[in-house]
Amino acid sequence: MMARHLVRWGAPGFVAAFTAADAVRYPRGSRVVLRTQRGLEIGEVLAPVDSDAGAPRGGEILRGMTAQDELLQTRLRKNRDDALEACTRKISELGLDAALLDVEHLFDGRSLVFYFLGDEPAGWDTLTQEFAETYDAQVQFRAFSDAVEVGCGPNCGTEDAAGCGDCGTGCAVAQFCSTHKH
Repeated sequence: MMARHLVRWGAPGFVAAFTAADAVRYPRGSRVVLRTQRGLEIGEVLAPVDSDAGAPRGGEILRGMTAQDELLQTRLRKNRDDALEACTRKISELGLDAALLDVEHLFDGRSLVFYFLGDEPAGWDTLTQEFAETYDAQVQFRAFSDAVEVGCGPNCGTEDAAGCGDCGTGCAVAQFCSTHKH
């Protein structure tokens, strides 16, 4: 029998149903290692569920957090904090019209996601390349306000939605869109 859980993960607080690869039923509040469409991430179990009907599917719970996982996450937090400081400084130096909200370093160590407010100004390509080389990671800049405003595409938040889950904001945006009229 598969053990399913509602799990929250990522800086924006995505929520979806995950199946435990080890068939363990994790209690609420358990920290777990996940495989999502973005890669390996850390999540928090909100609730074990018997049916994930109505909940978007997020991927797989690989295991509960181990002591080694905690040490790796501590190192990734330091890298994230360094990237946040460096990006804030670079945005100021370049005079870009954007406010950096947060940086997320995925647990696989290969991806950095920068969340910002404002339009994507000229110069982001150069900045993305520079940070990818500096941190030896795939770098993505996400305009948080655009994702909340328009979601992940036409009809976001409806059954007719094209591409829900692929916009970098996951189904949290689709859920918002389904409860608020455009």
